[in-house]
Amino acid sequence: MVPLTATRAHAEGRGDVQVVKTVVYGGGNVTVGTSKTVTFPIAITVKDNSGVKGLANVNTSKAYSVHGFFDWTGSSCVKKSSTTSVCTATTTVDPAWIPDTSDTDANTIAGFRQVDAHVRANDGDYWISDHIAEYKVKRASKLTTDASPEPVAKGAKLTATGKLSRANWEDLAHHGFAGQQVKLQFKKAGTAHYSTVKTVKSGTHRNLSTKVTVTAAGSWRWYFPGTTTTARIVSAGDAVGLKK
Repeated sequence: MVPLTATRAHAEGRGDVQVVKTVVYGGGNVTVGTSKTVTFPIAITVKDNSGVKGLANVNTSKAYSVHGFFDWTGSSCVKKSSTTSVCTATTTVDPAWIPDTSDTDANTIAGFRQVDAHVRANDGDYWISDHIAEYKVKRASKLTTDASPEPVAKGAKLTATGKLSRANWEDLAHHGFAGQQVKLQFKKAGTAHYSTVKTVKSGTHRNLSTKVTVTAAGSWRWYFPGTTTTARIVSAGDAVGLKK
């Protein structure tokens, strides 16, 4: 995966120490739900002619804002050469912290966030920057599938239903996610891969429902590709056999 990087902004420091690369969570999105604490790494590659001493501070906040709800809990550095080290900051967020970070709607915090860091070298050089990288924080989603009748006659209609919801950080519960394009997928028994059969829009109460003609036994599932602020998710498959 490719790290999301950004041009330095409001930087200050002394000497030739510099951040040459920053990768958040291996280049992936950070997904936060309603109860589980999430911990993820921020790997910062630092270079100085005297060698790298470490990280003095790491912070992550909404891009172009001073507000944040992530906690830097520690870091460690691995020396790659006499001048370069990769220092990894451990970052944690507890969903219970999120509602108090906004006076309007805590859900608006989802989306792009920026990484700020203060790095130090062995000779006393230091560098402070409030925008060394960007990444996305997404609201966790849930998706269910139910296909019936089971078993079903070949050539008959099968009804596939489901529910799509996502984390609401205002009340720390999952609520229906209406108006979203969700794909119904099928995997024929004995094969390894699913393929999309049709696309359905989620209803006002997170409901999904459609009818399809059955041609073979196999498993049915829903797939939601996600949005800028909501994580993608695939439901568990529901296997349906044919009547004999």
